[in-house]
Amino acid sequence: MGDIREPLRELTECGLPQALEVMGERWSFMILRASFNGLHHFEEFLSELGIARNILSNRLAKLVEHGILRRDPCPDDRRKIEYRLTEKGFDLLPAMVALRQWGQKYGHEVTENPVLVDERDRLPIGPTSILSHDGRILGPADLHLVDRANLGIRADGTKASAGEALENGSVVDLASKRSAA
Repeated sequence: MGDIREPLRELTECGLPQALEVMGERWSFMILRASFNGLHHFEEFLSELGIARNILSNRLAKLVEHGILRRDPCPDDRRKIEYRLTEKGFDLLPAMVALRQWGQKYGHEVTENPVLVDERDRLPIGPTSILSHDGRILGPADLHLVDRANLGIRADGTKASAGEALENGSVVDLASKRSAA
């Protein structure tokens, strides 16, 4: 993946160990999935997930502590608490979808029902991909590690400029992106 390697023993210079510190166990992901499915109350998580009360309490506290969920008083009963996804929590959706798709592809006899679809067309979503700054689909051979000081300097020494950023709802012609890669 390039001319340099990540310092694999150094846990602070990579986002993966930090993400795993927060999310690196099954129940955190299951609570997050339940949150994406509209669950907000402790008792809902408890009954829907079949999780032990003490584990749920611990995991919810950790997700709140790390800013993935927030605790809000219920509008109709201020004594009750709702757990709501924060922006930081919503930013985990692509990772959740990628893990779900991986599990469906490599799991034993996983039949998806209900099916995750695009709201507009109600057709199944495509595979989660790694996109370049300008929307090209990247594969393992396209990924390289470079020192931050060398960002934008191509292998031939020329300087690249950032492409136009993609927004939610942007349409990318996948066929042409694949053929260009």
